[in-house]
Amino acid sequence: MQIERQETKQRMSRIVKHNGTIYLCGQVCADATKDISEQTQTMLDKVDALLIQAGSDREHMLSATVYVRDMKDFAAMNAVWDAWVPEGHAPARACVEARMARAELLVEISVVAAEK
Repeated sequence: MQIERQETKQRMSRIVKHNGTIYLCGQVCADATKDISEQTQTMLDKVDALLIQAGSDREHMLSATVYVRDMKDFAAMNAVWDAWVPEGHAPARACVEARMARAELLVEISVVAAEK
């Protein structure tokens, strides 16, 4: 059972693959000065890119954990999420309120997916 790590640094790997399962490190937005909708969209764009790099896509997501800085943004984040997830392919998901690594970050996601 080989473990493959991609873009590995001291603290983490961006992608870890094991036994047909893909684990992505936490993803945040491209620009933390934007509102929750744009932060969510650019975060999900990063997930798309990493899934493709790992040999998967959003239709093969198994689970997602979403962290939001403030639950007041829950509905706006979900509006972007709902438009992004392919119909009939929603992963198991949890969403929790959490402190972020930087105060301007409003949302972060961790994804597990299956290889195609």
